[in-house]
Amino acid sequence: MTETTLGVVAHAADDLRVEQVPVRRPAADEAVVEIAFGGICGSDLHYWTHGAAGESILKAPMLLGHEVVGTVAAAAADGSGPAAGTRVAVHPATPKSGTVRHPEDRPNLSPGCTYLGSAAQFPHTEGAFAKYSVLPSRMLRPLPDTLDFRTAAIAEPAAVAWHAVARAGDVTGKKALVVGCGPIGALVVAVLARAGAAEIVAVDLHETPREIARSVGATRTLDASDSESIACVDADVVIECSGNRFGLESAIRGATRGGRVVMLGLLPTGMQPAPLSLVITRELELVGSFRFNSEIDDVLEALADGSLDAGAVVTHTFGVDDALEAFAVAKDSAHSGKVLLEF
Repeated sequence: MTETTLGVVAHAADDLRVEQVPVRRPAADEAVVEIAFGGICGSDLHYWTHGAAGESILKAPMLLGHEVVGTVAAAAADGSGPAAGTRVAVHPATPKSGTVRHPEDRPNLSPGCTYLGSAAQFPHTEGAFAKYSVLPSRMLRPLPDTLDFRTAAIAEPAAVAWHAVARAGDVTGKKALVVGCGPIGALVVAVLARAGAAEIVAVDLHETPREIARSVGATRTLDASDSESIACVDADVVIECSGNRFGLESAIRGATRGGRVVMLGLLPTGMQPAPLSLVITRELELVGSFRFNSEIDDVLEALADGSLDAGAVVTHTFGVDDALEAFAVAKDSAHSGKVLLEF
């Protein structure tokens, strides 16, 4: 196996480099995966533009990337996980128990959970935007034979969307409102459509994201600046994907009395203003949604059998050598959806 490989590394704010990185020796329970595609996530963009993603601050150069698919080049020596030659998707989380209580059946809430390409802890958890990546075999999910790499590359963010829709409860026959139609919001629309929502209203500031939302199942779209129309949606279920206080306000105002608002978009740290009086007088349910657990397995099956139609979410693909251009395009949310790197 090669000792170095080409990777995408964030060194500091506005300092993103495509450079040779070492390929470390695998532990007994780790496999070497030849990465085919990687999706650029909002957290990757934040590390590039701000040197931090929320309170996770870069303290050293870090290999980015957690939305990846590829082929097992060398299987784990202990016999765990898929054999060499198996095409796989990656579940990027490592749950860890600690002294802080959390529901045992919801490992996404474990206090010490780490994620590929995260600066939440130091030393940082290296990502997988590299031609060859060494990964724990338990992270690897074999791809169905009928599922191509490019489609499978959205499995991780689609699992985030799948988890959020599950947090909304049974949406069959209901009216749903999705606030924010970036890649996650568009995937939420696609999952809602698959789950049988009768009407899906999608909201965004820009036409390109709204167009993508319509192509994956939105029955109607609204401009995010049209607060009056949003407030009249009267949705049974609202999923807030924008991650800003204005989106949260729209989500609350657009919910019907007794409705449920799922907060998926990660709000900035600290206090956030919101019309909470409406939450009280309308008896709204506000619930959080964070990452996912085993939903990626369901997503892979749904992508393979075609019941989850989300291909339109991917709008651009760049070779890894053009990663800087790819990140710039991904940052322009008015004109792009999910941007993939091909390794």
